[in-house]
Amino acid sequence: MTKLRLAIVGAGPAGIYAADLLLKAERAFDVSIDLFEHLPAPYGLVRYGVAPDHPRIKGIITALRGVLDRGDIRLFGNVRYGEDITLDDLKRHYNAVIFSTGAARDASLAIPGIDADGSYGAADFVSWFDGHPDVPRDWPLDAESVAVIGNGNVALDVARMLAKHAEDLLPTEIPDNVHAGLAASRITDVHVFGRRGPAQVKFTPLELRELGEQRDVDVVVYDEDFDYDEASKDAIATNKQVMVIDRVLQKWRTLDAANGVGGSASRRLHLHFWSKPLEVKKDEAGRVSALVYERTRPDGEGGVVGTGEVRELPVQQLYRAVGYFGSALPGIPFDDRHGVIPNHEGQVLHPESNERVPGVYATGWIKRGPVGLIGHTKSDAMETVGHVINDQGSWWHPADPSEEAIPALLAERGVAWTDLAGWHRLDEHEIALGADAERARVKVVPRDEMVAISRGE
Repeated sequence: MTKLRLAIVGAGPAGIYAADLLLKAERAFDVSIDLFEHLPAPYGLVRYGVAPDHPRIKGIITALRGVLDRGDIRLFGNVRYGEDITLDDLKRHYNAVIFSTGAARDASLAIPGIDADGSYGAADFVSWFDGHPDVPRDWPLDAESVAVIGNGNVALDVARMLAKHAEDLLPTEIPDNVHAGLAASRITDVHVFGRRGPAQVKFTPLELRELGEQRDVDVVVYDEDFDYDEASKDAIATNKQVMVIDRVLQKWRTLDAANGVGGSASRRLHLHFWSKPLEVKKDEAGRVSALVYERTRPDGEGGVVGTGEVRELPVQQLYRAVGYFGSALPGIPFDDRHGVIPNHEGQVLHPESNERVPGVYATGWIKRGPVGLIGHTKSDAMETVGHVINDQGSWWHPADPSEEAIPALLAERGVAWTDLAGWHRLDEHEIALGADAERARVKVVPRDEMVAISRGE
């Protein structure tokens, strides 16, 4: 019987879902799958892109772990594609490869001053508070007033983490260095800016509600943002999610009015709608000193236009949460404009000729861009896997498809890879650290320490 030796690069939800779906699919051949991950631990953005106070979302790890623990997928962690293993290596040992490397960089925001000291991408901050091993241990939190640009769930995550009191995160898996950094924060006011109105936001009701559930943090909204046009009224009347969001905002609006805009909390989280960033002002030292923005209004066609009214808000830090962006992979076509691998339903294409690249596939955010929730990656993976199965005639013909070849290759190159048993060791170690402090877990942050624990060294 024909056997498919498949490599999947990226062990986040997209890669694990693709492996699971292929193994369960109806097919006329056997399958052997190796999962490669550049970090020592699996699960991608579920481990390193979800705020630590979101245990409901992190529950997805339970399902992903169940897939890996079946024992029919090999995991090679701490292996960098393009360095430790190359496209030529994959062609020599596999019939095909699926790239599920996600989109971990921040999208750019082209306004003057965005390069100021104290201006950050949300993805970098998220990586810091999630204990990503490849970012600095420290984060400067010396500002009192901070701006967050964006109206999606990531913007609200960033704003919530900035406003939240550090001790309220202790029951979570927050790393010790992150807790210490947040405990020293001087922040009193966090301002979130969106170009559109309250009925056009991209965040979910759950994320919004959580803003109002924080201890000693007041949420502040402004009456001027609630002069709804007909399109907004229609969205509230016909879309349940928008209706719930409006109810939450209207409740806060009532509370703000009763409290004279803002209550007695030591920190405030301000939501500004109809606000388009124009410029980040710098002080003499080149640091962020203010955000200049223009008030907008609906254009009647689903977009916004400027009103000409320009305002300026003094802030000392700024975070842009305007989307994620994919990274190019050695030897693989890449669309620099959209930050994805060019593809048709997961089949990778040459950008110049639009012809298929045999044996190479994509799934997840590197395939379609950073849209949709984690659950959407399952249907996305199903589409890609369907083509892998049906493209048997164009698979690679590896010179050495033996399963022993990859461990031998990595050992020869001195790669300290981690496997599934190693992840279990690290997982148990983190849970034990948490138990000593009556916490869910304490995440190990340094890469070399993660690798040493995983490998039992």
